[in-house]
Amino acid sequence: MTSADAPDETHHVAQTAVWFGGASVAFWFCCPFWMLVWFVALPVALAGVVRAYVEYRASKDGRASRSRAVTGGMLSLLGAAAAIAYLIFLALHPDLPVQG
Repeated sequence: MTSADAPDETHHVAQTAVWFGGASVAFWFCCPFWMLVWFVALPVALAGVVRAYVEYRASKDGRASRSRAVTGGMLSLLGAAAAIAYLIFLALHPDLPVQG
C-alpha cells in the first residue's frame, strides 16, 4: 500500500469545466425567463472558466485532457458573454417592463 503523497502516483483532476460551460449555455436555451437565467448562468459560467483554467494547467502535466479544458473554457465564455450581453441590453433599454 502506498501513501497518497507518493511521487510516482498521478493525481487526476476532476474534469468538470465542460459540465459548467454546457450548463451555462443550456440555461439560455432551456428557460424562457432570461431575467432569472442570467442570475444563475453568470456564476456557473465564471466557475467554468476557473475550472477550465485549472484543468488546462493540469493538462500540461498530463493529469487532464487539454481538449476538454479548452472546450469547457469556450462554452463557459460563451455562457458568460450571453449573460453580460443580456445585462447590457437591459441597461440600454429602460423601457422594458422587466425593469419597471
